[in-house]
Amino acid sequence: MHKHLLKNISTALISSCFFFSCSKDTVYNEFQPVQQNVWDKHSEYFFNFEINDNSLPYNISLQLRNSDIYPYQNLWILFNELQPSEVFIKDTIEFMLADDFGKWTGNGITLFQNQIPIRKNYHFPDTGKYTISIQHGMRDDKLKGIEDIGLLIEKAK
Repeated sequence: MHKHLLKNISTALISSCFFFSCSKDTVYNEFQPVQQNVWDKHSEYFFNFEINDNSLPYNISLQLRNSDIYPYQNLWILFNELQPSEVFIKDTIEFMLADDFGKWTGNGITLFQNQIPIRKNYHFPDTGKYTISIQHGMRDDKLKGIEDIGLLIEKAK
């Protein structure tokens, strides 16, 4: 029960930091929980958002919360973008969650939050509705220790 309480406190602290750090430059910021903290290889997470001004550059970042039971240093992500014009773009991204000595990166005590830039100063080709989907590309069918997956889109400065 003590570990569960620490997890809830850590999650509340991290969430409150993001609540207060949101600004007018934030276009989209959403987290989705991973069921029972086990990410099935076939589970895909979808993020739907709308871009109203494609003349501006944007920064797109993937956010991830992992516990200390995650068994690897890195995480391979399959990142897919569906544009309003029905163009589909695929990308594979390596997400480092620990350094070479096994120390977790990101912020937290038992729950670590990381953010990795996917695209910097990106100009969306069209205005309209976009869908980004995320799957893991690891060899394990069931990946333990991943708790939440998020997407952050901000106007570039």
